[in-house]
Amino acid sequence: MVNRVLMIAFHFPPLHGSSGIQRTLKFSQYLPALGWQPLVLTAHPRAYERQGTDQLKDIPPEAVVQRAFALDTSRHLAVGGRYVRAMALPDRWVSWVLGGVPAGLRMIRKHRPQVIWSTYPIASAHLIGLALARLTRLPWIADMRDPMTDVDYPTNPLTRRIYRWIEDQAVRHSCAVVCTTAGAVRNYQQRYPQVPPERFLLVENGYDEENFAGASAVTQPAPAPDAPFVLVHSGIIYPSERDPVELFAALADLQAAGQLVPGQLRVVLRATAHDEYLAGLIARHGVGAFVTLAPHIPYRDALAEMLTADGLLVLQAANCNHQIPAKVYEYMRARRPVLALTDPVGDTAGALLQAGIDTIAPLDNRQRIAQALLRFMAQVRAGTAPVATPAAVAGASRRARAAQLARLLDHVGVQRTLAPVPNQAEET
Repeated sequence: MVNRVLMIAFHFPPLHGSSGIQRTLKFSQYLPALGWQPLVLTAHPRAYERQGTDQLKDIPPEAVVQRAFALDTSRHLAVGGRYVRAMALPDRWVSWVLGGVPAGLRMIRKHRPQVIWSTYPIASAHLIGLALARLTRLPWIADMRDPMTDVDYPTNPLTRRIYRWIEDQAVRHSCAVVCTTAGAVRNYQQRYPQVPPERFLLVENGYDEENFAGASAVTQPAPAPDAPFVLVHSGIIYPSERDPVELFAALADLQAAGQLVPGQLRVVLRATAHDEYLAGLIARHGVGAFVTLAPHIPYRDALAEMLTADGLLVLQAANCNHQIPAKVYEYMRARRPVLALTDPVGDTAGALLQAGIDTIAPLDNRQRIAQALLRFMAQVRAGTAPVATPAAVAGASRRARAAQLARLLDHVGVQRTLAPVPNQAEET
């Protein structure tokens, strides 16, 4: 008998420009060898604002992929650039639920999966998972990645209430809640003390060795002897969670003090998805001579850029202390020096410190950023900047993470639950 898992994921090729694609894509690649055939239920490509074909070839032949009806409310249902807010709750792709539930039922009837798995950060994916689990009574694994809610997140109170309801339903009705950081696991265990703590599990993000093998084959021009120090941030920069305003202020301070001059440093912000906002900050601080906003490039080219950069930049605010950007694991595998601007007590800093990387400064402190940047550049030039240890790199592969998920699927597929969830109404 073939074991099958229905994987509900919005982020899947041909979506372009999000590292979130890699989690589901790599699980789908490695699960077949571990005894599980992936049945991927994703959104119709029209729902994606940006599309690219470079990762379509990475979808394994064993995978069954169904692209269900979905629209982007802001692009397809707006009139004069405006739309009714209820049409974008819990997110702009809520119409995917209307297409995803019937499509999922058809897949379940045809392929008979043993387990349902849905993954955030698109909340509608968990609505589909919840509906299918309730309708079919199949065991459901809710891959939260990060906590969906916090005290002040999402910032809109109505959205926060809806997210909290989805979160509560996922905890109540799923067999397991999976997170990508230990801090997120602890967060859920503390918030849901009535739920057995073993129901909350850790399966981190990682890097893929095959992608890096392909990236190594990408030819990069050799830098000129007098080339500037290149510091690369690869991926989305969220204004509320990775705001580089204090970094730009630090660059302005260093320039004003004569400690940094144009031509010494080039900060490349690759595929930020918020170029207009960042361009305003760059102009306001007068650091255009140091900072470059670079367009999206194919994934393997982005990895090749990491492999040849002088340094790699992490931006993560303290309001995301229970999150680790997926790119951190790729940075580790690149074995390049990393400058992390993040809370020293957050999970991102913890992961880097565990890997042997201590070049860290708070994202919200311009003075400490300035000091850390100068020290980092000096360490790199001297060849003394720390890089991830071989042990840390070996343990962070996507193949190893897929093996963790396969063990969970084996358990849930047989037991159909990890532990019963007490009815909250009975406890009050």
